[in-house]
Amino acid sequence: MSVSIDGACATRFEPIKRVFESLWDDVEVGASVCVYVGGEKVVDLWGGWQDQAQTRPWQEDTLVNVYSTTKGPASLVTAMLVDEGLLDFSARVTDYWPEFGARGKGDVTVAQLLSHQGGVAGVDRKLTVEDLYDWGLMVDLLANQPPLWPLGEGAGYHAVTWGFLAGELTRRVSGKTLGQYLAKHVCQPLGADFYVGLPDSEMRRVADLIGPNRARRQPVAADGPPASSPPLNAIALANPVIAPYKHACSTAWRKAELAAANGQANARGVARIYAAIAGDGEIDGVRLLRPEGIDAAAQLEVDLDIDLVTGVPMRRARGFMLNTDGGYGPNDTSLGHGGAGGSLGFADRGAKVGFGYAMNQMQADPNVVPRSRQLVDALYACL
Repeated sequence: MSVSIDGACATRFEPIKRVFESLWDDVEVGASVCVYVGGEKVVDLWGGWQDQAQTRPWQEDTLVNVYSTTKGPASLVTAMLVDEGLLDFSARVTDYWPEFGARGKGDVTVAQLLSHQGGVAGVDRKLTVEDLYDWGLMVDLLANQPPLWPLGEGAGYHAVTWGFLAGELTRRVSGKTLGQYLAKHVCQPLGADFYVGLPDSEMRRVADLIGPNRARRQPVAADGPPASSPPLNAIALANPVIAPYKHACSTAWRKAELAAANGQANARGVARIYAAIAGDGEIDGVRLLRPEGIDAAAQLEVDLDIDLVTGVPMRRARGFMLNTDGGYGPNDTSLGHGGAGGSLGFADRGAKVGFGYAMNQMQADPNVVPRSRQLVDALYACL
């Protein structure tokens, strides 16, 4: 596919632009990539289309659902609350949310909850997508949910429920929803284009997600039976099933506050937030939190344990994912979060890098090098 790439790229980082352009030789439809180094924006590119039919060009300010890349800025919110003294990672969740202690969860700490060790990766009740829009229902279900594994015996990816857990803690200690806190204390001061709970005024800017099954190229079928998933996979990832177009492109989804899965953003907004983290909590004179606050949020909680939901090893801090296999560059201390389909944001405090990539065509073939990884590798080759 031939597309026009718009934006700016410093000469030193031209290899990133060439890699970005090459992504349309594969499955890319519409996308943006942005990189800060040392507090300076050195790459800010976009191109392609907002829809599969290629009728709406991707614009400078186009937003798209970034799925679990949302968990990164949401983790920054909890880190800021700790830095303000409103929340304590070592405290029990019940110190702030007493009802959560039901059914044997009274000893779960905030750090354990945010690092996916609390055992509430899903609920026993069969859910619909519409249930996710009922905050009271979801937090009550989670408070009364028996843990899916014993505390201290592993971590399992809380793909959707994490947003309600972090969100309810935020609401209890700050009086604001997580989306409101993010907007007032992070995005507005930084000028970062990132929303959890999209206003009606911004709906016109959002691109359509395109599911993996709609990609121009499909993976070659593997020989033999498909690999089996861990038993907890279904309750965490498929209750409810969230369809990329039918559900995640709906107005109701975009307006909801699902801090685990429904951030509406572009690469510039993602990178701007991570650039502040890479700057030890500050960029352009705007300080979000102290360096010690980032240190606390970045503390290792889960070290390459096999995840009980995904079945793969993961390194986790207190909400943020920690670098694994070079996905966030060569520095093990880099932290961030990716989203289903391929979006990514991370901060490398050592190299002072803030990175963001957002797209609408979800990754189709899990066996190829992710598009985000190609961009990350090109970035570090330039440094």
